[in-house]
Amino acid sequence: MPKDKRKRANGAADASPYSKPSAKASAAHSIFKMDKDLGQHILKNPGVASAIVQKAHLKQSDHVLEVGPGTGNLTVLILKAAKAVTAVEMDPRMAAELTKRVQGTPEGKRLKVMLGDVIKTELPHFDVCISNTPYQISSPLVFKLLSLPNPPRSCILMFQREFAMRLFAKPGEKLYSRLSVNVQMWAKVSHIMKVGRNNFNPPPQVESNVVRIEPKFPRPQIAYEEWDGLLRIAFVRKNRTLRAGFLGTSAVVELLASNYRLYCAQHDIPVDDSPLDPNQSTTADAETETMDIDGAADDEFKGFSDPDDPDDELPDFFKEMQAAKKVNGANRKKKGRVSELVREKVRKVLEDDTKLADKRARLCDEGDFLKLLYAFNQEGIHFS
Repeated sequence: MPKDKRKRANGAADASPYSKPSAKASAAHSIFKMDKDLGQHILKNPGVASAIVQKAHLKQSDHVLEVGPGTGNLTVLILKAAKAVTAVEMDPRMAAELTKRVQGTPEGKRLKVMLGDVIKTELPHFDVCISNTPYQISSPLVFKLLSLPNPPRSCILMFQREFAMRLFAKPGEKLYSRLSVNVQMWAKVSHIMKVGRNNFNPPPQVESNVVRIEPKFPRPQIAYEEWDGLLRIAFVRKNRTLRAGFLGTSAVVELLASNYRLYCAQHDIPVDDSPLDPNQSTTADAETETMDIDGAADDEFKGFSDPDDPDDELPDFFKEMQAAKKVNGANRKKKGRVSELVREKVRKVLEDDTKLADKRARLCDEGDFLKLLYAFNQEGIHFS
């Protein structure tokens, strides 16, 4: 009997278990479109996911925090190795997909999904953090984890390659920056593995690296605001000398003078803050004339963000001074005696006490910056 050659509705005659699905059918089976604004790039390679969990050295008693779990490719592996997982997800669609994936399984009872921004969320206690980190929260996430009252034992974090390399860069290397010094002050950072862009869906435009961050215990007894304030000034231009960084721009001296006035007021130290005679020549005038050799005096505010450090920002103090300059035009605040006193104290610290005046920030190590901070504090100069 001959075959029926009549075409069925919607082309059903061509349907076969081996036929390639149409674009329309593929779209129908797609869960949802990834939100690039949230940095959604799902890790699809099971081998890479297994390696990340293995490198975390999880214990059966560990509580794990996972940031940005997506559809749960890492989560299901973590649940097999740890006691419990708290997953913080920004996208409600992803959170629903993850919950659905483990629903009705024994692992589902050990998973807690928190919906929201991890930077603004109060986190429960956890022993290890694992994250395929959205690139736009890389720096805030690192410092949130390090600043927790009880920091985790270790953090296994995936970042954009350049950001990851800056975390463990050493003095003298091209990517050494304020971020490098800051993170290495509070934690031990080590490289784990490289991850190519084709291991993600959709593939990002950059390559990735996985790093291990182990917070130091006990934590260094240094105020973070003080430490970071010093580094912000030192790394204004990391190729400039520290003398140029601290004395080459009047905005820096005025910032330190403002902090010194506050310090004196809090400790009942009398200060003479009367203006100087405008006809009187000062060390500030002489130094400003010679500071052009480092290219800093032409524009006081140009370059207060390190172009080699994408996470650096112009400090609020400089933003306010910049706005004031635009409003007041050429009118400048008269030099005061406190500013001159602070300038001399800074010179003494750099040239006499630490002898680091001619050293460049990109070549200074943690010990150099600690020496600077101690010497400045001894002179009553603070950075927060």
